[in-house]
Amino acid sequence: MAIMTKLPALALAAVLAACAGMGGPPPAPGDSVDTVKSKLGDPSAIHMLASGMQFEYSGPFSQYAHMARFDPEGRLVSFEQVRTGQRFATLKPGVATKADVLATVGQPSETSRVHMHNYEVWSYRYRENGVWNSMMHVHFDQKGVVQLMQSGPDPMFEDKRRF
Repeated sequence: MAIMTKLPALALAAVLAACAGMGGPPPAPGDSVDTVKSKLGDPSAIHMLASGMQFEYSGPFSQYAHMARFDPEGRLVSFEQVRTGQRFATLKPGVATKADVLATVGQPSETSRVHMHNYEVWSYRYRENGVWNSMMHVHFDQKGVVQLMQSGPDPMFEDKRRF
C-alpha cells in the first residue's frame, strides 16, 4: 500500500522533470530561430518545409515530440506537441510519405521490418488521449509511402510480472 501512495508524487515529479527538460517557458510566436535555440537548445532534427523550417525536439524513449515551425523569415509561427492521436490521423495511407511523417510527428522511437509485405515500420511512443501509454506503428512500402497504421499498447510500460 505504501507504493500506491507514492505513485502520485512520482508521477508529478516525472511531469515536472519533463517540463524542466524543455528549458523553461516555451518559445513565443514571433521569436527568432536564435531565441528558440537559446530557450530549448539545439533541435534533434530540422525539417525543411515549403513554408519555412521546422525544428524537432524529441528523444527515442519520449512519448512527446515538440515542433517549432518557422516562417521563411525565421520567425516562430507555432510550437506544439505533435505525438497525438489527432496528428497521427492526418497521415493518410496510400498518400503520406516518409517525409510527410517526419514533418508531422518527427523521428520514430524504433524501426523494424515486416518481411511478409516487405514493409519498413516506424514505431512512435505516445499517450493516446493523453492517458494510455501507446505505440503507433507506421508501415511503409518499398516506395516510402504509408500503407498501414496500427496503434497498440507500448510494451515498455507493460507489467512483466506473472501471476
